[in-house]
Amino acid sequence: MKIGFIGLGNMGLPMALNLLQAGHQVTGFDLVKSQLDVFAAAGGSVATNANDTAKDADVLISMLPASRHVEGLYLGDAGLLASANPKTLLIDCSTISPKVAQAVAIAAKAKGFAMIDAPVSGGTAGAQAGTLTFMVGGEESAVECARPLLEKMGKNIFHAGGNGAGQTVKVCNNMMLGIQMLGTSEALRLGIANGMDPKVLSDIMSKSSGRNWALELYNPCPGVMENVPSSKGYAGGFGVDLMLKDLGLAVENAENLDASIPLGKLAQQLYDNHSKAGNGQLDFSSVFNLKNK
Repeated sequence: MKIGFIGLGNMGLPMALNLLQAGHQVTGFDLVKSQLDVFAAAGGSVATNANDTAKDADVLISMLPASRHVEGLYLGDAGLLASANPKTLLIDCSTISPKVAQAVAIAAKAKGFAMIDAPVSGGTAGAQAGTLTFMVGGEESAVECARPLLEKMGKNIFHAGGNGAGQTVKVCNNMMLGIQMLGTSEALRLGIANGMDPKVLSDIMSKSSGRNWALELYNPCPGVMENVPSSKGYAGGFGVDLMLKDLGLAVENAENLDASIPLGKLAQQLYDNHSKAGNGQLDFSSVFNLKNK
């Protein structure tokens, strides 16, 4: 199958590499040359621009930072919807506003395209291992067409509902994760202040009612767990500014629907404080070091 892949960042690159390893022909594009070099060295074809990525593609996958990038890629006279073959299945794996996902899908359908939103969970480690969870929104027929490809990049593929439903699940999930990481960090800090060994504390809490993903698989305290950002100077992983963006999507969505998310709003404020202190590019687990007195 011929696949176009736009957005070869920390998540997109390993996803595209897994498709290459599965035997597909993948043409990729990214604004960062070093990412393209890695992709080309693995056997991928490099396009000169985003629109060329879609030429002759059976499937076009995008993995971009924010709603405005997705709108810019697909919409307008220079967008993909104006130049790509309507027989191309469109899969957007970016994390964006559910409202924007719905609007782009409506525009795609009007042009004859099938499109799904398929944001992911699992981080860079999951992308590399091909064990991501896909939260998919769109018509069932399009989801089933995409499923064989998604299964080359992920372990769990969930059809959440119509277009935008995948983004709704992702926004809810990441809001919960952001809150979880703050709570885990505070609990560990309190234990350390009382003289506890953070590894012992983590082991006990992971077998108790406070257990959670951040504590068990992504511990924010340096030295407790190997091969996680906290033990590598909080490098790599999922950046503070990306978490802040996702919390912003949650708050925006809640305000549009008059839904109450006081903890989500507080989490947004705390990550914003951490970002403004110069930590925006660090992994979001670096909120372990948040100073908020």
